[in-house]
Amino acid sequence: MTAPADLERPLLDEVVDVPWITLVWNDPVNLMSYVTYVLMSYFKFSKEKAEELMLQVHNDGRAVVSSGSKEEMERDVEAMHSYGLWATMQKDQ
Repeated sequence: MTAPADLERPLLDEVVDVPWITLVWNDPVNLMSYVTYVLMSYFKFSKEKAEELMLQVHNDGRAVVSSGSKEEMERDVEAMHSYGLWATMQKDQ
């Protein structure tokens, strides 16, 4: 019988290093120009990049707008909510 300590477990570094992502979701309330403005203002994206992401939100229903640690993504989601955008976070796959 294999002892629990002998089972392979991911190293703590491997678990911590899994990046998280922030997703902005399409909604029926915010104008596309406003979503572009928010992405430029908060994330400092160029107008072209912000418009690309806004179109992805509009056409695909969502877009990944940031990635990083869990704490950073919690901050970004909270910021998106403060702008009135629907955003969530999840582990990147």
